[in-house]
Amino acid sequence: MSKLVNSSAGDNSTAAFDVERVRRDFPILSQEIYGKPLVFLDSGASAQKPRVVIDAVRECYETYYSNVHRGAHYLSQRSTDAYEEVRTTVAKFINAGSEDEVIFTSSVTESLNLVAATWGRKFLNAGDEVIVTEMEHHANIVPWQMLEQEKGIVLKVVPITDRGEFLIENFERLLSDRTRLVAITECSNVLGTMVPVKKVIQLAHEKGVPVLLDGAQGVVHHGVDVQDLDVDFYAFTGHKLYGPSGVGVLYGKWDILNSMPPYQGGGDMIERVSFKGTTFKEPPHRFEAGTPPIAQVIGLGAAIKYVSELGMDRISAHEQGLLAYATERLKTIEGLKLYGEAADKAAIFSFVVDGTHPFDVAAILDRAGVAVRVGQHCAEPLMDRLGIEGAVRASFGLYNNRADVDALVQAIEKAKGMLT
Repeated sequence: MSKLVNSSAGDNSTAAFDVERVRRDFPILSQEIYGKPLVFLDSGASAQKPRVVIDAVRECYETYYSNVHRGAHYLSQRSTDAYEEVRTTVAKFINAGSEDEVIFTSSVTESLNLVAATWGRKFLNAGDEVIVTEMEHHANIVPWQMLEQEKGIVLKVVPITDRGEFLIENFERLLSDRTRLVAITECSNVLGTMVPVKKVIQLAHEKGVPVLLDGAQGVVHHGVDVQDLDVDFYAFTGHKLYGPSGVGVLYGKWDILNSMPPYQGGGDMIERVSFKGTTFKEPPHRFEAGTPPIAQVIGLGAAIKYVSELGMDRISAHEQGLLAYATERLKTIEGLKLYGEAADKAAIFSFVVDGTHPFDVAAILDRAGVAVRVGQHCAEPLMDRLGIEGAVRASFGLYNNRADVDALVQAIEKAKGMLT
């Protein structure tokens, strides 16, 4: 296993964040929708792509695309070098101890399923407990429920307050001699709540329990240092981080990864195959069977370099400013109820408007050029906890500005006038 010199995700904290210049990096933001300037507030589902990412993917397909690790010809060697360079880029971005701790998957969903299907099937037995929270995305609930049915494990759920706050005391009480894994979100995709993950990891490790973080939302809004966190698994996805869809990442401590059986069988994850038996490669290639998402990985590398050059600290500060401004503006709207008011949260807003259906509100916002999400946001248990069938969600990214907030507020007021 090769080692990396510790490296931060980049901050550039002394330079001003020029959001208008940043917006020019995203071609899609220059268009109009129904004759109105596009206000894109659905980055929590999938963020838009800067030109450097689009160009990186196009350059791959136009000039050097070929399968990786297998060919002896120039194109394959160039593709392999570009693909593996991104593994190093990711490792530095999250400060992994080695690029060999970085596994490429198709999405954060596959990353979470990989842990459940390999580590979970090998190390979890009937009666063993896995702790999740009420805020989890379905991708971090259903795989563990499948193991409940298959192996008889027990799912324990950390509750939240009505304000969407994580209850660390309740989490600590749930830790028991039967706890075998803590698998929780770093940041709620519905409420924006930031979980105090460093404290969670510390408490879990005091009992010898490993921790898996769903970082799909967290990695977008702030820098991540997996060594500082001492987290055992960390999963995130490319398309929310301004990269292509079809690519995700699973980080795992190498000794843990090396103890896990393969996830899928096929090409490139083997040392030798015979009809008498097969031997497998060491991580990370053990978990990357078949042709990987080559161009998507290369696009992810371009996205990570882009946000790193902007500086994750500066991105976070910009988004926190939008969070404060949007919270103030939205609270002036009579009849609007916000969900998720934790002290530490990302710029994600879920809300309902009295006397209206969320889908009707979202449809009127769309006609005003404001793109939002609506429904249960793949978090149906959380909707049950909040006592609602669904909500409108506005999620902000590094390219949003105060004008976007103003357009959202104006569109909501228009929707209220039409629907109530």
